[in-house]
Order: sequence, then structure tokens, then C-alpha cells
Amino acid sequence: MSARLSAEERRESVIRAAIAEFAHGGYAGTSTAAIARRVGVSQPYLFRLFPDKRAIFLAAARRCTEQIRRRFAEAGDGPSPEQAKEAMAEAYNELITNRDQLLFQMQMYVAAAVAEQAGDADFAAQLRSSWEELWDLVHLRLGAVPADTSDFMATGMLVNVLLAMGFPAEHRVWTGLGEKGVCPPGGAPPG
Repeated sequence: MSARLSAEERRESVIRAAIAEFAHGGYAGTSTAAIARRVGVSQPYLFRLFPDKRAIFLAAARRCTEQIRRRFAEAGDGPSPEQAKEAMAEAYNELITNRDQLLFQMQMYVAAAVAEQAGDADFAAQLRSSWEELWDLVHLRLGAVPADTSDFMATGMLVNVLLAMGFPAEHRVWTGLGEKGVCPPGGAPPG
């Protein structure tokens, strides 16, 4: 007989399930019923853990960006900005092997844009806030040089797009990224 999970353990299960469900359906296209089914709880129980779908999405967004931020903080604690950059790039290459996490990141960007257009500036601001914390950490680890921060983050966004779109490792769109320490999945550094 399995032990009953605490409310906090259930919350964790909901966040993991939400990342997977929202990754594929987006904010608008994912139902709370699908999340509840994935976790194995009823919708009323889901709403005892989180007040609404928005709160679930925000918790998942915080988890996703915090996981990246934490890995960058650990990896980027090197003696020089260049070593920090290499270590953070390597850490990110490992993180994005989780396709649900990768696709959820992309859904976060869409959700923020749609919320802003719909007049829900608060929702968009909360999503941006998680991402800003990540940007701030990278900025400090890279020596607080705006161009270096922008280059690192832009490379990450390009990698996200290429992976999300399914470009194979040998495709020409990966050319040049090897110089930035990026290896496509299953491939050698492109050159």
C-alpha cells in the first residue's frame, strides 16, 4: 500500500504535470482537467492546492526559470566571466534535453505576449519577472557587460527555437554555434 502524499507533495506533482501539459497545449489550450488527470487527483482537489489555472501556470513558470537560474548560479560561480559563460552554456545544454521544459519555456513567452495584448499586464509582468531574475544572474556572472549578457541570452533563445522546431544536429542552421560552446543534441559542435 502506498503512503498518502502531503499537500506539498501534491503541489509538486501538479507543477511537474503542469509543465508537461502546458508545454504541449499552451496556456489557453491546456485544461485543468488534463493536469488533474495527469496527477491523479480531482479538479476540486487541484483547486484546493492552487486557486486557479493562472496560479498553476505561474508556479510552473517560476519552477522552470528557477531551475535554470539555480543551475546557472552553480555553474557560473567560476573565477572569470569567460569560464562562467562556458560552464553556464554547458549547464543549459544539459537542461534543454528535457523537451517538456524546453517547450514550456516557449509557452511562457507566448503566454506573456498574449496576456499583455489581452490587457492582463499583471500576469505578463509576473512571467517577465521570473525571466528577469534569470537575466540578472547571467548579467552578473558574465561581468555585468550588457553586450555579453545579450549575446549569451540571444544564443540560448536561438538554441531554444532550433530545438523546438526539431532541426537535426547536422542541419546548416546550427553552423557557427559551436564557436559559442553549443552542441546540438546528439551532435558534435557545429562549425
